[in-house]
Formats: sequence, structure tokens, C-alpha cells
Amino acid sequence: MRKLIPALLMLASLHSYAQTTPPTPTLKSVLLTQLKSTHNVKNWFVPANDAVAGLTAEQANWKDSSGNHSIGQLVQHLAFWNEKGLNHLQGKKEKPYTGTNDATFADVDNNSWDLAVKKMDSVLTALEQFVEKADEKTLAASAATIADISTHNAYHTGQILYVRKQQGSWNPANGVK
Repeated sequence: MRKLIPALLMLASLHSYAQTTPPTPTLKSVLLTQLKSTHNVKNWFVPANDAVAGLTAEQANWKDSSGNHSIGQLVQHLAFWNEKGLNHLQGKKEKPYTGTNDATFADVDNNSWDLAVKKMDSVLTALEQFVEKADEKTLAASAATIADISTHNAYHTGQILYVRKQQGSWNPANGVK
């Protein structure tokens, strides 16, 4: 019996380990994690929704003297390019964009600020839904674009946080101290 108890404890330990071992990541799970962490799930960094939460249009329009973009301009830019990326992934036919990248950094007012935040959120949600519903072949063909979208969102969200810290409107308790 004394020899049986350590063996049973070892088996119980292995069984417990097997139940807590996370599943092997898939392309879908990795892409969803990236999209969600740049949208609304706090992970290694502050997501876009948290980065813009609680801002007024006046705060969103604030700029420093260096010529950097305002938060409002950054959100407009993200909403524009995320929607373009989503439409491309969904195979929607659009007229080619003939404007400049600078034109996507539009100013905001009280109405357009709220709309821009909602649009950014809804397009990011739609991108996540696209990945959730996509089959493996579609994901394999779209993976680089989706990863680039996530990287682009993370980059500009970092800029948003930088601007908020400069203007004193960021609460470090929300992340990024």
C-alpha cells in the first residue's frame, strides 16, 4: 500500500497537469488574440478601446507643438484603414483609394468623435467575427493582412497613449505607468 500511494499521487498530478495544459495554439486563436488585444482585451498592453475611453472631443483634438497627430486623427485613421482591410478580406469590391494617407487623419468634432470611436470599435469587432467564422484556407490566405492590421493598431494605440500622457489625460491605473 505504501508503494501504491506515491504512484497514485503521481498519476493524479499528471492528470491534473493534462487538464490545465492550454490547448495548442491555432492560426485562428493567435490571430484572434492579436485582434482582441489591440481592440478591447487588456493583455500585454492597453487596447484601443481603453486608450480612448472617457475622452472628450476637445481632448481628442489636442495636439502638441511638434506636428504630431491628435488622438481624434489617429482614431479616424485606424477606423478608415481597418474598414478598408475588412472589406478587402471580405472580398467586397471598392473603388481604389486615390487619396493620400495624410487625408485619413481627419479632425473630429463632438459628433464625429463619438462616431469615430464607435466605428473603430465596430470594425474591430467585425474583423474578429471574420476570423472566428473563417475556415483554415481563408485564414491561411488572410493571416499576413490580419497580423499587419493588429500591428498597425498596436502602433497607433501606443501613439494615442503617448498623447494622453503628454496632455495629462491618462490615468496610469489603467495601464502603462
